[in-house]
Amino acid sequence: MKFKLTFWGGAGVVTGANFLLEGNGKRFLIDCGLQQGCFKVCDDNNRKPFPYDPTSIDAVFLTHSHIDHVGRLPKLVREGFRGAIYSTSPTKEIAREMLIDSLGVLEKEARRDNLPTIYNVDDVAETMKKWQTLKYHEDLNIGDGLVIRLRDSGHVLGSAMIEFAVNNKKVVFTGDLGNSPSTLLKDCEIVSDADYLIMESVYGDRNHQKKEERGRLLEEIIERTIKAGGVLMIPAFSLERTQEMLYEINDLAENKKIPVVPIYLDSPLAIRVTGIYGKYKEYFNDEARRLTSRGDDIFSFPGLKKTLTTEESRGILSSSDPKVIIAGSGMSNGGRIIHHEKNYLPNAKNTLLLVGYQAAGTLGRLLQEGTKLVKILGEQVPVMAKVVTISGYSAHMDSDALIEFASHTKDKIKTVFAVMGEPRSALFLVQKLRDNLGINAVAPQAGESVELDMA
Repeated sequence: MKFKLTFWGGAGVVTGANFLLEGNGKRFLIDCGLQQGCFKVCDDNNRKPFPYDPTSIDAVFLTHSHIDHVGRLPKLVREGFRGAIYSTSPTKEIAREMLIDSLGVLEKEARRDNLPTIYNVDDVAETMKKWQTLKYHEDLNIGDGLVIRLRDSGHVLGSAMIEFAVNNKKVVFTGDLGNSPSTLLKDCEIVSDADYLIMESVYGDRNHQKKEERGRLLEEIIERTIKAGGVLMIPAFSLERTQEMLYEINDLAENKKIPVVPIYLDSPLAIRVTGIYGKYKEYFNDEARRLTSRGDDIFSFPGLKKTLTTEESRGILSSSDPKVIIAGSGMSNGGRIIHHEKNYLPNAKNTLLLVGYQAAGTLGRLLQEGTKLVKILGEQVPVMAKVVTISGYSAHMDSDALIEFASHTKDKIKTVFAVMGEPRSALFLVQKLRDNLGINAVAPQAGESVELDMA
């Protein structure tokens, strides 16, 4: 039995995950993500017709709720998809918030470019009607012996690897793999029996700082900025990164390791997502569950202020310093953080703390690389503030961890496909897998198709 796998998105790039698996007379999509540009949330490629007929797709399986994995689902529905969408319950609930939030940004970009949006709020509603949920390790029998299961990938709340099993052969799509152990979530599961791995490679060519180091650095940066009477800006992704930051600052505040100052969570989406986290404590690791079971609100602490409205956000500028601002977007390519950066980057007593991946060409990457004059909201802004990166907060496995992950299935694996990474990162990982483990590994090109032997 042969299956055909086509890499329609997420090959040679980090965003836009979209893989088509065909076999047993069925056509499945794994993820249907938005391709994100350097200066636009919605890259122009998203406007193109899908390279397959949406009406021919039987089902979509989603690894997690980041917009680069779910962001084109409403467009797929709008263009005729009639099948079912599957994910875990948290992924479904968070994805709804992500899609609606992104729609606001897409509408602004569309108006600016005098183009229609790729989907509307009615398309989101129709998408949610098609959405079904699965638990980890729950068998979904498609027929003719094909069984699909979700495994915990430890990346964000509800994230999953998608396993297709037939004839004692398995294809596993990892989605994004978590930087385990996480402060909040359970560890990424070990996969020891895959014949084919479609594996992420975001950090395939580099390693993170140790987690113990990141906590010490966070404490030092907060204390130093407060002592200087400055403003600490933290661009953070609304999903997972914000919750991890709140969790760790909660620990610092409750143990009086940092002074009590205003700490603004300036992201309506992050506030809503944090509320969803509170509903799914069973997905937390043992320590986080232990804290919540004794009544500890692990996402709240003295000084925390949540700014939902635009007026509240604008009011932060007139509030007294020192203060900490956590806001999206995580790569400074939109959202409220860019307003704060415009206001506070020109002052040397302030600090910009980068705690997530910064894609090439984004404002976040330019700042990370030391650019001293940046354009924000049409104005040239001098960068006098300190710019610091703590890589240990990444929600992705680093290079060594990816090699370790693949090693568990090296005796059975036929091919590893390195995807969802910049070319340098994916190719570096491919070479390491070949050299260190003797695994047949490749970095596929966008649009490439391969045959998978499932007999």
